[in-house]
Amino acid sequence: MINAPGTNREIHISNVPRYLAPFHAKLHPHFFTDVLIVGGGLAGLTAALAVDPSLKVLVVCKAGLDLSNSVKAQGGIATVWDVPEDKFENHVKDTLIAGGALCDEETVEMIVRRGPDEVRKLLSYGTRFDRDEKGDVLLGREGGHDHFRILHANGDSTGAEIMRATIEEARRRPNIRIWEDTFTLDLLTNDGFCRGAVVFWEKEREIELVWAKQTILATGGLGQIYRETTNPSCATGDGVALAFRAGAVCRDLEFIQFHPTVLYIAGGSRSLITEAMRGEGALLVDKNGYRFMPDYDERGELAPRDVVSRSIVKQMDQMGKETAIMLAPYYAGIDAYDPRKDFLRVSKDCVLGHEDAEAMPQIWTLWMYGAGGMDLFPECTSTGGVEEAACSGTGVAWWLLKHLNEFPVLNYGGEATESVKADVPKGEVVKLSLAFSNRNC
Repeated sequence: MINAPGTNREIHISNVPRYLAPFHAKLHPHFFTDVLIVGGGLAGLTAALAVDPSLKVLVVCKAGLDLSNSVKAQGGIATVWDVPEDKFENHVKDTLIAGGALCDEETVEMIVRRGPDEVRKLLSYGTRFDRDEKGDVLLGREGGHDHFRILHANGDSTGAEIMRATIEEARRRPNIRIWEDTFTLDLLTNDGFCRGAVVFWEKEREIELVWAKQTILATGGLGQIYRETTNPSCATGDGVALAFRAGAVCRDLEFIQFHPTVLYIAGGSRSLITEAMRGEGALLVDKNGYRFMPDYDERGELAPRDVVSRSIVKQMDQMGKETAIMLAPYYAGIDAYDPRKDFLRVSKDCVLGHEDAEAMPQIWTLWMYGAGGMDLFPECTSTGGVEEAACSGTGVAWWLLKHLNEFPVLNYGGEATESVKADVPKGEVVKLSLAFSNRNC
């Protein structure tokens, strides 16, 4: 069942097979665990780390831990951090404005206020954020933010550094087991409860049945349904599909984010150019060198992503098909940063594409991630969803802006396990169907 866009009307889809592939319980191996987490990105690992240490956790991911979208994340984490003039209220206000009246204020405030604690948690794992010569964490500014509150790591490789530390922390925990290269085919359900999942173990080329008291979906996005996307090849919407086959209500699937600045190289792959470059002063210009963003929004290049993306499309429509939009790193006369040093990944992508990061690489707006997903299980409990696999309807516009950055992942990855305690009986509901994750932004 799918909720229709903009209404409470439900669309029922028939003739959907219950299982993706046939299996027989007597013919396949069985594995038992307390908590099963499907997905090995930041949301999944955060959920695993939040589980009571007395419980056994199994994390399964269809590729390697180093291949998730979380690893690709360029942009940093937004939080109110050691800036006297910045307040939680400011961050909440910025987020609600960017959300276009579609965010749930209570949810946004909860995430914003938890921000500093989540950063401290990442620091305890060993995450190394960029710091100045005094040792203080460097703060940047990006679209929609009225204060400097973005923490980065290695310039434009924040996700890789956060995941490095989080993966190492997860591997140190004796109660967490990780199965890489393991594809989750379907959820196992019985008597209205989720009992685990059917997985395909690539290494042994066999199906295995995993039985769990609690199951959490953190399976990532669905970028590969589009011809061109910044998502890796493994982002194929498996979590939403298997939840739907098990009886989940899917919601807000029409909420798709298009990132405004993706490096365009004819015939080449699509690499994202982090929004942080615009935060440092890079401007958008057309083929004539005209800066057009102020014509569409007074915030210019620092407007929310949906505004910037639509403005790029409108500008190209006005000037014709041959119009090229470029990102001008030095156009504003700002020399406080060097794209070749401060944005190493972007610079490398430009070099590989025979572009000059110091000049004006051509950009385009492409599909980045979806904010819809699993809403609830009307006939199946003991299952929760986080990250792109789920949607609560409380903050569906968060995709309009990388405003909360990785925090929805960190908050709800942990929130999903709050009810997973040592004394929770099998079948107890994990009371969560909230999502959103910063993709490779």
